[in-house]
Amino acid sequence: MDVQRKIIHIDMDAFYASVEQRDFPEYRGKALVVGGSPEKRGVVATASYEARKFGVKSAMSCARARQLCPGAIFVYPRFEAYKEVSRQIREIFSRYTDLIEPLSLDEAYLDVSNDLQGIGSAIEIAKRIKAAIKDELQLTASAGVSVNKFVAKIASDMNKPDGLTFIGPSAVTAFMEQLPVEKFFGVGKVTAARMNSLRLFTGADLKRLSELEMIQLFGKSGRFYYQIVRGIDHRPVHISRQAKSLAAEDTFDQDLSDKPAMRAELEKIAARVAGRLEKRQLKGRTLTLKVKFSDFRQITRSYSQEQSFNDYESIIAAAFHMLEHLDMEGKKVRLLGLSLSNFQDSGPDGSSVVQLSLF
Repeated sequence: MDVQRKIIHIDMDAFYASVEQRDFPEYRGKALVVGGSPEKRGVVATASYEARKFGVKSAMSCARARQLCPGAIFVYPRFEAYKEVSRQIREIFSRYTDLIEPLSLDEAYLDVSNDLQGIGSAIEIAKRIKAAIKDELQLTASAGVSVNKFVAKIASDMNKPDGLTFIGPSAVTAFMEQLPVEKFFGVGKVTAARMNSLRLFTGADLKRLSELEMIQLFGKSGRFYYQIVRGIDHRPVHISRQAKSLAAEDTFDQDLSDKPAMRAELEKIAARVAGRLEKRQLKGRTLTLKVKFSDFRQITRSYSQEQSFNDYESIIAAAFHMLEHLDMEGKKVRLLGLSLSNFQDSGPDGSSVVQLSLF
């Protein structure tokens, strides 16, 4: 167990919605949904706590959100504003530690084992960070404090909003044993249902299995579950997180039912991906096509090549190739997306498409 580490996970409360309510007083105390228009098939990015009481959740369609909360106010995201607030939050973090690992605009890990101000107490540092965010930015954050990243992240979600939860070294074992399996990192609905079918409901149930049994049941993830249920998480806080993927996607006002229309939309999406690649000077070897149908069923198809994708022509050629191999007869599409991953720092030019291999 990493008993020498003092890890804080900070998670802003309903971040986008809270920024909107701060900047626009008319939204305060009201059910607010950030994500777009129900009429234009927007998707909920986040919702205020007033809207969450009605069951509105992130990634839900705005149309569904309106059904659940007819009185909600819907607004489009202002990402530049959120990025600026995120920068201000990280400036507050940097007063206490140089070991900051951002996970997104609204959450980060901090290693305060050797804090810059010599405070010594991770709990006290978390209190000061929360107070600074509230006083300087008029926003609230929740914090989890523990001996490793996994437990700290779980702890930050326990008393939202504006919470602070500490799980010390002596409490980690009991905490992990009582934790529901669906709270484990990487356990989605399907895996949780499978675990439940095996009468595995909590960390204590998982702990009864040997490492070999865990791997046999859950593959490589089984080894992670075996370690984490015992409070073992050696992952350090990384000062910078290299992008693992770069993506762009569009949700359409009207479902697409023919491939020429889909190709036209993919051209726009590929141009955005190529522009972002050029801006960041990245080269990716794996291209993924994402398709969401009108019934919300979603599929992805990925291709990899020896030479990197690094321009519009290679991206769109591969995207068209994947699209042509999809059976779209009788199906309508509400969303298309492209993402690049498997980045290389350096390598061949990658300007021409070579034979693609299907994963």
